[in-house]
Amino acid sequence: MKVIVIGGGAAGFFAAINIAAKHPDYQVTILEKSGKLLSKVKVSGGGRCNVTNARTKPSELVPFYPRGNKKLHPLFKRFSTSDMVDWLQQRGVETKAEEDLRMFPITDDSQTIIDSFLKEAKKHGVTIQQNEALTQLEQSDDGWMVFTKATTYKADKVIVATGSSTATWKVLRELGLELTHLVPSLFTFNIKDSRIQDLQGISFEHVNVKVTGTKLEESGPLLITHWGLSGPAILKLSSRGAYELADKNYRFNVLINFTGALKPDEIRKHIQEYTSSNPKRKVINYPLFDLPKRFWERIVDYCGIGSETPFMELSKKHLNKLVEELGQGRYVVDGKSTFKEEFVTAGGIKLSEVDLSTFECKRFPNLYLAGEVLDIDALTGGFNFQACWSAGWVISEHV
Repeated sequence: MKVIVIGGGAAGFFAAINIAAKHPDYQVTILEKSGKLLSKVKVSGGGRCNVTNARTKPSELVPFYPRGNKKLHPLFKRFSTSDMVDWLQQRGVETKAEEDLRMFPITDDSQTIIDSFLKEAKKHGVTIQQNEALTQLEQSDDGWMVFTKATTYKADKVIVATGSSTATWKVLRELGLELTHLVPSLFTFNIKDSRIQDLQGISFEHVNVKVTGTKLEESGPLLITHWGLSGPAILKLSSRGAYELADKNYRFNVLINFTGALKPDEIRKHIQEYTSSNPKRKVINYPLFDLPKRFWERIVDYCGIGSETPFMELSKKHLNKLVEELGQGRYVVDGKSTFKEEFVTAGGIKLSEVDLSTFECKRFPNLYLAGEVLDIDALTGGFNFQACWSAGWVISEHV
């Protein structure tokens, strides 16, 4: 049996090494278009590799997949996050969960995961061909013909796991598979605003962000960057709103509550109570709501409150402005930026094209699809990788 896996990324590698482990008599070959293997694994989690998530129940996982969602419930029952942790542990890779439930190898080094996969590939005789880009797929009487720029391969089974690849989607469309509309996901917001200018690196533990004129709203940590705003709250918003924000051409307004979840009246009351206890303290010197000092100083100045003004002399106008800026500061988003190298595409081959119990194409026997080539994508936190591991495992069980 000849099995060709197209794509040397997370889903492709995991499918290949598990097929080879279960079927020592199969010839398993990975074709990777570039000179790099597992490149997204390498950069994930800032080079630490956010390999999976500590949430173990399928019902806890599916809400983190804007594209896929409940259809993935049976998949995570068959191969869960805890199954992945066990799989790694059996191969000598220990993992740890952080407070936010993201999981990493205890080495804090993505190379640990890569080395483990490469070791498995070598152990089970997986052939790896790099710089082999797919150009065409053709169904034959007894399997598939795989055409690359350099070679033609014959295969009994083909697994396509090329991630966000425009070239592969073109090949699959030519074959007859249906593709959804494709837009970016997991991006940061470009904002030019005096309130955050030159404050890059300042972070907030918990904010609430709303996109005006929509139902899009997310909470979580926020980070000021050179180009605007990033952090989990923004990335979650960009993922859930991938299509809606694309329709707006990435030009829209956001309202940010820097206090987290406090309502305007609660913010006002807190400032007034602090004023009663500390009337003579200068406003600019005493950040409230655990806000970073430099940001507080910028906002106080933006509200027109003088550097010598004590809390007791805050005018009603200045208090109202401060409450507004802290509770629902309005910022104009004018474009997006890629989040490091961990870009994700919303969309892909329609899930109706594959049998999700096997990941085999319904209309094309012996052709399997896994990972981001499908219309599956998730928020940050190890969820995109878990969809790759689970699909790769299920394919290895069926091939």
